Amino acid sequence: MISEKMKGFVVNSSAIRAMFEEGKKMAAQYGAENVYDFSLGNPNVPAPREVAEAIRQVLDEEDPVLVHGYMNNSGYEDVREAVADSLNKKYGTRYGASNILMTVGAAGGMNVFFKTILNPGDEVITVSPYFGEYRSYVGNYDGKLVAVPAMPDTFQPDAEGIREAITERTRALILNSPNNPTGAVYTRESIEAVAAVLREAEERFGNPIYLFSDEPYREIAYDGIDVPWVPSMYADAIVGYSYSKSLSLPGERIGYLVIPSGIEGFEDFIAAANTANRILGFVNAPSLMQRAVAKCLDCSSDVGFYDANRRILTENLAAFGFTFVEPKGAFYLWIKSPEADEKAFVRKAKEERILIVPGSSFGCAGWVRLAYCVSRHTVEGALSGFAKLAGDYGLS
Repeated sequence: MISEKMKGFVVNSSAIRAMFEEGKKMAAQYGAENVYDFSLGNPNVPAPREVAEAIRQVLDEEDPVLVHGYMNNSGYEDVREAVADSLNKKYGTRYGASNILMTVGAAGGMNVFFKTILNPGDEVITVSPYFGEYRSYVGNYDGKLVAVPAMPDTFQPDAEGIREAITERTRALILNSPNNPTGAVYTRESIEAVAAVLREAEERFGNPIYLFSDEPYREIAYDGIDVPWVPSMYADAIVGYSYSKSLSLPGERIGYLVIPSGIEGFEDFIAAANTANRILGFVNAPSLMQRAVAKCLDCSSDVGFYDANRRILTENLAAFGFTFVEPKGAFYLWIKSPEADEKAFVRKAKEERILIVPGSSFGCAGWVRLAYCVSRHTVEGALSGFAKLAGDYGLS
């Protein structure tokens, strides 16, 4: 028999993954070229050539005992130093190896974070719509996820709504920018307003409220838009990062946490996070990929490819009459469902062999998410189906 907690997780299992599996079945039935799967944020852009070169260099030139062996639970010190140096150059910070913890992707890092700070019944605030797995990650440590709706027109965080949601049990707030699923990039003004609310709450309750900045899409931003460095605006901020999107390495599960020395309880936090890495069974982040990404810190995937997909979709869907949020970053399009029940719209899109994800999976009914990190064939091939849907709903 499985545990009662796992029964709940199974029932609420990711609709994104379910749609992805449905896409594979449809591809087998109709041919992959005739199915337009926008369900999963799985980059279609290949990893930069420097990644393969780095892996070969590590395997050919470094001591295999070192490459494949254990290291400090935080990761290799020279890798962490390289990551810190890279961040210092970009953001004018003064991090060292002690501020970096290499993780099994952004999800692994977030689980380390929650394992470190949460007691049963503690609360974590997030801005909705939000990545649906947040609820499972928080619930895994018997915490409670509290969703505060974003501002309706801009999908920026609502500082006053967050103020009202904070209680004496609040331990953290998650901000995700560039955002999954809306594509919004949170402005400096929005983050500063949220930071002011958190500082006031810390003083009122007498304990730290950590801001977890979830940043797997940090480098995927368009039109020169600024993606602010959150720890520069709030002392108790921790950054979670992944190379899944920036280097197109989702299956390699490699990322890091930035834990600034100025956070409250830094020494205890670092010790607990290292222990959490081990207790959760990760032990350490994958050794080969640690050493490889350290050689690729100035590389990135082809953001221009995503931008071209973005422009094709937004120009055509606007012409068809769909309403959506103009994405400023990441690779998702957040579309208003043309009928109140967005799941019905998802089913209707499926009849056109277009796979999209209902907004209720992200805590926001009435919308759908489309992941445009797909092939150009998928984007262009789906346009006739979207045109038909628009006609069926009388949008155009």
